[in-house]
Amino acid sequence: MTKKVEEQTIPKKEKPNKFEEENKVLKAHNQELIDKNLRLMAEIQNLQRRYSEELNRLAKRDGEKFIKEFLPVIDNFERALCVDEEGLNTDTLNFLTGFKMTYANMIQSLNSLGVTEIPCINQEFNPNTMEAVLTDNVEDVANNIVTDVLQKGYMYNDILIRPAMVKVNNK
Repeated sequence: MTKKVEEQTIPKKEKPNKFEEENKVLKAHNQELIDKNLRLMAEIQNLQRRYSEELNRLAKRDGEKFIKEFLPVIDNFERALCVDEEGLNTDTLNFLTGFKMTYANMIQSLNSLGVTEIPCINQEFNPNTMEAVLTDNVEDVANNIVTDVLQKGYMYNDILIRPAMVKVNNK
């Protein structure tokens, strides 16, 4: 009978230890899985944030190439509009009026897309948005002030598309 009691007590002692060890292993594995899950969730959130930022960046610059290629057309329109209207016949004046309307529509369309002209005349020279091509020597104008614009500069959604080419006063 003592043998039976000993056999019964030994397995009872081993079983709780075995379950405790298995429980510890499972808890550790569970904690590893929880940590891995949290890292993966954080990585997914980072990917979503980076993707959203990239989409915003691309949307902000969408159309930039077209606008850069279109600006010389605007320049040509402006040069054509500088013609002296005196002495022109009626047909030519009508043509010029239509030309002015087309130009106004193009400028309005560019403005609606977020394209804005860089203000330069009588402004202080800004090397970030302007390119000084010539200097001037006007006595009644302060130093480093733009006196003439040779080619307009443009911004597109706060991005410099083309710097303005200007003449700067330098006494």
